[in-house]
Parts: sequence; structure tokens; C-alpha cells
Amino acid sequence: MHGGDPLEPRIIGPGFYARVYAVVRQVPGGWVTTYGDVATLLGSPRVARHVGWALAALRDGADSAGEPVPWHRVINARGRISHRGQTLRASRQYELLARDGVVANHSGAIDLKRHRWDGAGCVVPPP
Repeated sequence: MHGGDPLEPRIIGPGFYARVYAVVRQVPGGWVTTYGDVATLLGSPRVARHVGWALAALRDGADSAGEPVPWHRVINARGRISHRGQTLRASRQYELLARDGVVANHSGAIDLKRHRWDGAGCVVPPP
């Protein structure tokens, strides 16, 4: 994070992925959050991309200890799924969201005004 705000704490380090997973586990069914929202809850809106990398590292929707993480509830700030060419993963994400009661519109976007989780009550693990 070169050129960042010197007053903003560096939050990426050992345990970062586990902290991401802990926050994402708190997103209730029927709601979504964004990569930037998770990053902000963790202490820096500038690490949204790192949140995405953490979620992409999951194997079969679970962390390295086998604990499930509802990764499908995290989308981009435009209300869209960021599939980066992984169409099967994107299809799976739409399917899991639909099971949660979150359905995309005809253009594939999710209504963030209706379904965005505000993070209320989120307990953020310390770095």
C-alpha cells in the first residue's frame, strides 16, 4: 500500500484472511455486503481487493479449518458479482444468493438499497 494515508493503520498481515472470514460469517441470509464494506469494517476501505483475494482463496466455501464462509454474500459496489471470468463460480453465487432470497434483476445486478447489510452488530476480530 504505497502512497496510502500515513494515519491509516496497516491492516493486512498475518491473520487477515481469518479476519475477513469472521466478518463475512456475520452477514445474515437475505443480505449482501460489498468487498469495500468488509474492508471498511476491518479498518481500511482501501483493501477491498484483498478482501476479494481472501474469498477467492476459500476451498468449497470453507476456510482452511473447514469452517463454512458465506462468500456468496459479498458482491461489488455496483451490486454485481465479480466473477473475473469464472462463470461457473458466478452461476453458483447467483444460485446461493437466490436460496437466501436475494435475486438479481434482469441485468444481473442486486438491489443494494434493498439487500445491503449495514454491518450492525458486527464484531470485528482484532488484528
